[in-house]
Amino acid sequence: MTTMAEETAVRENGATGATEAAGVQGRAAQAPGTSDTPAREPESGASRESDIRRHELAAFLRHRREHLTPEQVGLPRGRRRRTPGLRREEVAHLSAVGVTWYTWLEQARDIQVSVQVLDALARTLMLDQNERAHLFQLAGAVDPTPASRCQTITPALLQTLEQLEPLPACIQNSRYDILAYNRTYGSLLCDLDEVPAEDRNCMVLITTNEQWRSSIVMLDESIRLMAAKFRASMAGHLADPAWKMLLKRLRAESEQFREVWERHEVVGSRSKTKFFDNRHVGRLTLVHTDLWLGPGEGPRMVTYAPADEESRERLEKLHAVAVERG
Repeated sequence: MTTMAEETAVRENGATGATEAAGVQGRAAQAPGTSDTPAREPESGASRESDIRRHELAAFLRHRREHLTPEQVGLPRGRRRRTPGLRREEVAHLSAVGVTWYTWLEQARDIQVSVQVLDALARTLMLDQNERAHLFQLAGAVDPTPASRCQTITPALLQTLEQLEPLPACIQNSRYDILAYNRTYGSLLCDLDEVPAEDRNCMVLITTNEQWRSSIVMLDESIRLMAAKFRASMAGHLADPAWKMLLKRLRAESEQFREVWERHEVVGSRSKTKFFDNRHVGRLTLVHTDLWLGPGEGPRMVTYAPADEESRERLEKLHAVAVERG
């Protein structure tokens, strides 16, 4: 699997080579005594629209870069800074892309942008959900994160989640993205409403979110089993950019994930009893069940039923806390 930096280098080298080759070919084809300015063919409607999109994307990136301070992204300001906001090389470094390639983006060059790079730029530029959607739309790409619209989540399913309370319940896909959840689930492991939509993924949360991690009693075993299930599911999505992007992020942000991933363990989905230490009501013993929403192992409703009377009472208290918090 190539890294984002390698992918960028290939793009830059390929684009430079193509430009040079085109120049050589043009010079060879030019007859002696002819004009140096080649005749331009009229642009099609699709070509004009693509050109407009590139210029809008370039302007949007420049605007967001110029309105971010170094302090906001954890960089020192320095004494000789004249550029308003961030420098291009700083955005490129934080996004793990080449400086030349990012410069071409801001110059509206006709280059291809992968969803992995768009995701990295959205994080670096601290885009909110609407700005992120605008970025992907300008680039003509589909945002693969759970922040994007999901046709699976119907009003009937949302009503079902609500009716299941005080039982915690959510809807996930096979990539562990949390697509929807009820109030009790939102307070089970952390304050999920405070988590950015693009970070609402159980693999990301269990490896990077300290509040989520501290709520799981058998953390190491849970990470091992989830990684094994993630590997089994990914076998059917090896070429999917969203899966590759998530795997790359997990490997980059969690040493613990990297270690368990290298074991190459594989397990299937199964119901099991789980133990949580909730910060509002204490220890909960719950039975986890997956309710599949289709014929394949895609979206599923995840439910947690109390394994004993004490957990049932504490779930009711947790639901009351969640309702009170709004």
